[in-house]
Amino acid sequence: MAKAKRMYGCTECGSTFPKWAGQCGDCGAWNTLVETLVEAAPAASGRAGWAGDQANIKTLAEVSVEEVPRFSTASGELDRVLGGGLVDGSVVLIGGDPGIGKSTILLQTLCAIAQRYPALYVTGEESQQQVAMRARRLDLPQDRLKVMTETCIEAIIATARLEKPKVMVIDSIQTIFTEQLQSAPGGVAQVRESAALLVRFAKQSGTAIFLVGHVTKEGALAGPRVLEHMVDTVLYFEGESDGRLRLLRAVKNRFGAVNELGVFGMTDKGLKEVTNPSAIFLTRAQEAVPGSVVMATWEGTRPMLVEVQALVDTSHLANPRRVTLGLDQNRLAMLLAVLHRHGSIPTYDQDVFINVVGGVKVLETAADLALMAAVISSLRNRPLDTDLLVFGEVGLSGEIRPVPSGQERLKEAAKHGFKRAIVPKGNAPKEAPPGLQIIAVTRLEQALDALFE
Repeated sequence: MAKAKRMYGCTECGSTFPKWAGQCGDCGAWNTLVETLVEAAPAASGRAGWAGDQANIKTLAEVSVEEVPRFSTASGELDRVLGGGLVDGSVVLIGGDPGIGKSTILLQTLCAIAQRYPALYVTGEESQQQVAMRARRLDLPQDRLKVMTETCIEAIIATARLEKPKVMVIDSIQTIFTEQLQSAPGGVAQVRESAALLVRFAKQSGTAIFLVGHVTKEGALAGPRVLEHMVDTVLYFEGESDGRLRLLRAVKNRFGAVNELGVFGMTDKGLKEVTNPSAIFLTRAQEAVPGSVVMATWEGTRPMLVEVQALVDTSHLANPRRVTLGLDQNRLAMLLAVLHRHGSIPTYDQDVFINVVGGVKVLETAADLALMAAVISSLRNRPLDTDLLVFGEVGLSGEIRPVPSGQERLKEAAKHGFKRAIVPKGNAPKEAPPGLQIIAVTRLEQALDALFE
């Protein structure tokens, strides 16, 4: 095997240099050279001229498309986010704020898996005693899970080849280093090379690997962006560290749906899965209050009912405030302009505050109509019915556009006892669910008239 050479690559333009310098000689950027490994090219007399390589080429029709075998993690919500369970040889990257519950959920998962398959927990941030103390505090089975404290990737892989675990956790990838590089752990080159060695080991041995990743102050995963490209699945923990709910969202998944959401509740015994999240997010006041409306959002492969709240108050500032929690702030400004133009309801002298209860982030446009309904309810100080459901996308010309999976959203609303639903005409079913009155609208004016009927 050809020996790898140490080089220094520019993170801006990609140029490589044999020595480190403060400024890149090609693009002129400062402090962008990081240590990397470059393997020498194989000799031309090797496989390059071997005609047998063509035997590996197949047409798509010849490729076997058997379903990828999976095994359960003993957590229904985690299995849902992963696409139905863990896949042999897959690499899963989990990121989130400090204290959000990354190590807790992985320790719970591995203790459960270790009762059926061999498992290995590698910690680079804590001692074995700390991991054991957490397991005892959470009342987890401890007799099967093996724990290892190590930060050298070569030693970790050598141990894994001997132990042959079915699942392995690396906590965290920023603490791991390879002896082939001289830079400190956590650097761009160290994270990239260590992750590459782990991915290669996972594919060769069939071991499923969980990687814990740190996040920056902006909330993105620390380290090189290529880290997210190398792994099969990227999961993000969302929620307030002092709150009760934790949301686990898949932003990349080669074996399942993206934007799938798992809901967990933090207790003194660890993270407990929430099988019916709509019931949690719909814990509302007993009597109707202005500025509150329920919408049906679509998360991955299931509908979820959440409450959208609005507070509209007279502004004493030259530029009224537009504040959103869980929704896009720019979209709020656009919808307020549509409300003024096509609904004749001005808010240019009002502060508008929007919140999605429970810390849920609604990333789809189906929240447009619900957001407008909450704003109007707060502005006019008129409460909406507690059994009213609203969803739909609002266009710039005031039209109400349909959204995907409307039938499933309505069935979820009927299951929770809602009586009326204002929806786009394109989402109106031929036969409404029992007990649910469907009000189909095509224009914003029709929706506004139907709100306070």
